[in-house]
Amino acid sequence: MEALKYMSAAFTNPLLFVLVAVGCFSGVYIGAIPGLSGTMAVSILVSFTFGWKTETALALMIGVFVGVVYGGSRSAILLNIPGAPAAVATALDGYPLAKKGKAGYAMGIATTQSIIGTAIGIAVLMFAAPLVAKIALKFKSVDYLMLAFMGLMMVGSLGGKSIASGIIGGCIGLFLGCVGIDPQTAVKRFTFDIPYLNSGVHFVVAMIGLFGASEAFVQISDRGAKPVKQEIDKIIPTFGESLKYIPLTLRSAVLGVVIGALPGAGGDIAALLAYDQAKRSVKNPAVPFGEGAVEGIVAPETANNAAIGGAFIPMLTLGIPGDAITAVLISALSIQGIQVGPKFIQQQPDMYWLIIAFLWIGAVFLCIFGLTGIKLFAKVVEIPKGILMPMILVLSVIGAFAIRNSLYDIFWMFGFGLIGYFLKKYDFPIAPVVLGSILITLFENNFRRGVLLAKGSVWKMFLSIFKSPISVLLFVAIVYLILSQTAAYKKLMAKLRKR
Repeated sequence: MEALKYMSAAFTNPLLFVLVAVGCFSGVYIGAIPGLSGTMAVSILVSFTFGWKTETALALMIGVFVGVVYGGSRSAILLNIPGAPAAVATALDGYPLAKKGKAGYAMGIATTQSIIGTAIGIAVLMFAAPLVAKIALKFKSVDYLMLAFMGLMMVGSLGGKSIASGIIGGCIGLFLGCVGIDPQTAVKRFTFDIPYLNSGVHFVVAMIGLFGASEAFVQISDRGAKPVKQEIDKIIPTFGESLKYIPLTLRSAVLGVVIGALPGAGGDIAALLAYDQAKRSVKNPAVPFGEGAVEGIVAPETANNAAIGGAFIPMLTLGIPGDAITAVLISALSIQGIQVGPKFIQQQPDMYWLIIAFLWIGAVFLCIFGLTGIKLFAKVVEIPKGILMPMILVLSVIGAFAIRNSLYDIFWMFGFGLIGYFLKKYDFPIAPVVLGSILITLFENNFRRGVLLAKGSVWKMFLSIFKSPISVLLFVAIVYLILSQTAAYKKLMAKLRKR
């Protein structure tokens, strides 16, 4: 009853209600623009709302958080330009659906799954936050290392028909992630004495170039193709279709919450891992993955939105940010004199339940803003190429520049656009390149930390895997993933199915 009393303060206050709505609406469209991240938007709001009351500032920022995670899927589906790294996996099947004239249906699926994922994440935050936080605390550096390794193993799944091409793409991404000054030793790596490479290559710049600019180059070179007429009669999936995807939705939501609760992981990795588990677990999809499989939208969109609730768990219960946006929110709360941590729920239950109320209101407005305007947005794909392709290039330039306000990032973006163009021409997948550049930091940092904790011995670090149930579980999962790709395993499973 006390929880309902605190939450009702948000639902009955028109100002707070409107601020969450404005934040959610803004977040949806900020997220749809490549390079304009939620972290950037919330960071700006911290200074903008400095003199506001705590609850009003939080209402606006949480609304933006909820909207921006979903927003990235729109440009991913319509233009093959993920608005955020968390939407990379969505583009793999969302854009092929748009090319088949089903952009409206793809966005409808993305919206409904985002709402479901957000709701599940908030529910876990409400009822199981302390439990999930305890599990997250048990993750050691070696566990994060194995998690990153599992992610890197996804290159086979994201490599389309050829595992070798996926591995090549993943290696390119790993190389790009290593460029720049080493953050721990200050050694220059792969800079070739070019000063502009000292700060490294931002993976979002690479993502915009590889997905956005390269798609524009491909479309410009194929000027004879006409825009695809979109079917906009069916947007929202039927109840029967939703039931069909419930097992996949639940698996993806759990994965999203857990990965979201791990400090430094976030929705980017959750979405990619969810896509991988969907590709491995869904047998005989109606359409192959990578060619417009609905499951390829269901899994990542559920996971990256479930990670919202997951990211709040360590933030509110431990004072540790789950991702970049919650790190900014911790700063915003500390400016207001509020310290989150183990005693936050007991000492300030009113603020805890108010935050949860804002998240629920954000989920409601995500449903409203997500489902409205889909028919209009679907028409974007029908714009003549002579107009649409320059628009894509302009958006790519804006997005690349907005990340670090650097002109050199624009040059890098066009360079990656040319690389992506040739990769597409020769049937090399692009997603593994982005995956490698995202995961290399998580992999490298935790490898170093694990070796330091093992007193400089890689062997001792490896043996430490068998001292924790979580580590053992992750190790078994990695072994299974490796064996499942072998010809012997596939033959064995085929024989077992015949019996």
